[in-house]
Amino acid sequence: MTPADLAALLSSVTRTVVADHDLDTSLVPDAVVIERPRHADHGDYATNVALQLGKKLGVNPRELAGWLADAFAAADGIAKAEVAGPGFVNIWLAAAAQNTVVATVLDRGTQYGRGDEFADKVINLEFVSANPTGPIHLGGTRWAAVGDALGRVLAARGAAVTREYYFNDHGAQIDRFARSLEAAALGEPTPEDGYAGEYIVDIARQVTEQVPDVLDQPEVQRVETFRAVGVDLMFDHIKKSLHEFGTDFDVFTHENKMFETGLVDECIAELKANGNLYESDGAWWLRTEQYGDDKDRVVIKSDGEAAYIAGDIAYYRDKRNRGFNLCIYMLGADHHGYIKRLKAAAASLGDDPETVEVLIGQMVNLVRDGKPVRMSKRAGTVITLDDLVDAVGVDAARYALIRSSIDVNIDIDLDLLAKQSNDNPVYYVQYAHARLAALGRNADDLGLSASTEHLDLLDTAEEGDLIKTLGDFDEVVATAATLREPHRICRYLESLAGTYHRFYAHCRVLPQGDEEAGDIHRARLALCAASRQVLANGLALVGVGAPERM
Repeated sequence: MTPADLAALLSSVTRTVVADHDLDTSLVPDAVVIERPRHADHGDYATNVALQLGKKLGVNPRELAGWLADAFAAADGIAKAEVAGPGFVNIWLAAAAQNTVVATVLDRGTQYGRGDEFADKVINLEFVSANPTGPIHLGGTRWAAVGDALGRVLAARGAAVTREYYFNDHGAQIDRFARSLEAAALGEPTPEDGYAGEYIVDIARQVTEQVPDVLDQPEVQRVETFRAVGVDLMFDHIKKSLHEFGTDFDVFTHENKMFETGLVDECIAELKANGNLYESDGAWWLRTEQYGDDKDRVVIKSDGEAAYIAGDIAYYRDKRNRGFNLCIYMLGADHHGYIKRLKAAAASLGDDPETVEVLIGQMVNLVRDGKPVRMSKRAGTVITLDDLVDAVGVDAARYALIRSSIDVNIDIDLDLLAKQSNDNPVYYVQYAHARLAALGRNADDLGLSASTEHLDLLDTAEEGDLIKTLGDFDEVVATAATLREPHRICRYLESLAGTYHRFYAHCRVLPQGDEEAGDIHRARLALCAASRQVLANGLALVGVGAPERM
């Protein structure tokens, strides 16, 4: 019985109890909330449904809990139920019922942990979206890992997810990039507000190789050549780095497209027509304050040039016109103002502001030998995605960036991630999977196969803990999708790995010496196979490998 099965069973029993006492059954939820108690002597699971319903039904919660405990204990698969505290009910499952989780995992295989509660969501997930003026920096690298993992988790729960990268290739930063390339090619100092680093020299050299006469062109044409060719080369580098990092995008949209195809003009015309764009002091302002923003925003400046927000609004409108009913933006720590701004922009176009969701990620710091790592030779001033991967590898880098909530700054210890020890979280989880793979190979050598026919034999505390932890996976993935928190998957995997290692230390899986293989060995092999499957499923959701050997 999985936790979801138990929640549904308790709901059905609760509804019957409420009906038997002539009370309002419409107040009973479809799935009763259950949780794992911290102490084993408080049961396998506990529920506070009596506390939730008592006041609504006009019944003392503890009295209601007594009625429910008696009914729960009589239900198939439940060995015992007791009232605790002001109205909690602690529940012990029958071993046979609890252990069916193993069979469920093995039956569902790679599909275990997947659901369909987001099947009505067509999601545009935009992340990274770094300016094409340099390699992906560390903040963008965090989004490359977290965004990709979030896309995987949302898709696992039924959403149709399109991963999109928005290239900001329109504006002053591109001008500075082109001027920096030109200066490097001419052997001149980097412009005061330009970009420095080996990558600028590399790209400048590639531009001159592709366009040999570029330095002989008139200045305006020369700068435009460095802009056009240089931006394409930078795009290629960014895409290659992201792909090698395990992060691929379905769509690459260029900011220039919003202007070149007339989408910005169409959007402005629509906002003027619906009265949400007004003229003042020679500029055109969007009425964002009335939709919850801090103030109205300039969309067309007094000189007739479009403000940055003009492209943002047109881009949102373009997403909606492509059929997305939820647009998730993953932005950096300095973009808090965009939350209200983008929601207000959606409202000004007549949309529900809830079609916009903005996630803000905090900073990442690298540490080596106890000291901050600050300089990248390639980028000149910042640590890049390539630097991090070169230091610790793709799996360690991704896992380290995903395993913490995006709401907090994180320090990544390069020394720790390079170690093959239990102190290294990704090694700890991957080692558990490799250990299980080795166990499977050893069982094959003995001619011993897993069997779910005698799961009732799995009755030790360590076996029970492992089975319950396997049962938690589905809810962990569902919660990670709902809260947009893929780090929950990593923390769960670490817990599962620890629970498995404790099980292995106390429960012998394979027969030793001349011992004859029995049903308990086959049942434990099934439990190990289920554990391996869940570890693999979880690692896949965060885009990290599940090695067979380490």
